[in-house]
Amino acid sequence: PWGSLTGIRPTKLFRELSRTNGVGFAETTFLETFDVSKEKTALAEQICSVQSPYIDAVSNSDVDVYVGIPFCRTKCLYCSFASEVLRDAERLKRYLDTLKQDIACGAQICKEQGLKVRSFYMGGGTPTVLSAQQLDELLNYILEQYGSFGTECTVEAGRPDTIDRGKLETLKRLGVTRVSINPQTMNDETLRRVGRTHTAQDIQNAFALAREIGFDAINMDLIAGLPGETPDDMRRSCEGILKLRPDNLTVHSLAIKRSSRLKLELNDYALADAATASRMTGIGAECAEELGMRPYYMYRQKYMSGNLENVGYAMPGKECVYNIDMMEETASILSHGAGTMTKRVFGGENRIERLPSPKDVPTYLNKLETLCRDKRLFFGK
Repeated sequence: PWGSLTGIRPTKLFRELSRTNGVGFAETTFLETFDVSKEKTALAEQICSVQSPYIDAVSNSDVDVYVGIPFCRTKCLYCSFASEVLRDAERLKRYLDTLKQDIACGAQICKEQGLKVRSFYMGGGTPTVLSAQQLDELLNYILEQYGSFGTECTVEAGRPDTIDRGKLETLKRLGVTRVSINPQTMNDETLRRVGRTHTAQDIQNAFALAREIGFDAINMDLIAGLPGETPDDMRRSCEGILKLRPDNLTVHSLAIKRSSRLKLELNDYALADAATASRMTGIGAECAEELGMRPYYMYRQKYMSGNLENVGYAMPGKECVYNIDMMEETASILSHGAGTMTKRVFGGENRIERLPSPKDVPTYLNKLETLCRDKRLFFGK
């Protein structure tokens, strides 16, 4: 469906072609030069249109702040993130202490370079493996250091089995404006198969609690093509999503990640073929449209079912600024934590440089001083 395009960010290419020679030229280039299908070309154009006001508002002094919590309750079958199952409370405590030093370093760089926080995002892993008190202390510390979360503050509460009233009330009180409650599927059998220790009912309960506490920007993720699932399973998941009516819906295509357990045990699972995977993402797109959402960001990965894409949909005005900035590479990102990526965008130069943090927790803990020095040099260029 994407013809000869192999990159992660087809919308970035479409936008650059449009700016150079107009939208018509971008469409023709996608269709005739790269052999992209009409459907995917139209998707890229629509996403670029929705993103436009957000991208136009970026200034050279803007920076997004990302904080990574690389711990989870369990490891999902398909996951390749540099996260680990949380077993050692002392290891987590040391990580949070080191993370605070990293955050203080980033905040000082912002002050020295005259940078302004545009948005904030805490991801993982699963940030809500932290206790309510730990979330309180960490978010308060971030606010003290940076002075602001910018125009939005997102925290991934991705696993319903890590969510409770105390944590959500803490997030709300501290100014978190957007949370992710991610089912991946609403089918209990599949949840067990992929290693998630919660049920579809747990998802519904967590979502209702977040609404009760006052969150009016909730994202939910679905993965098309999970092991053993069919288009009927995807349809049932979407029926559950339609009843909940979230503000954002991200539809992922299953990717066979090299370091995932799924890759190692590939012969043990029935996976959707390309045509079936395409039908399943189509069902997800129809669900988003029925909810009144528009596609607003997209990215692709290697080894995706059907050679497809991941698409984020949102109700108008509920788009996530951080997701747009990260995927379109239009604003610099100061990242904190193991396995994160700091990115500097040199406005007007069509140049982007990256500075990775060590992926595994022990190396991150032992190399923070070097990492902070490198970040200072990185933003002092």
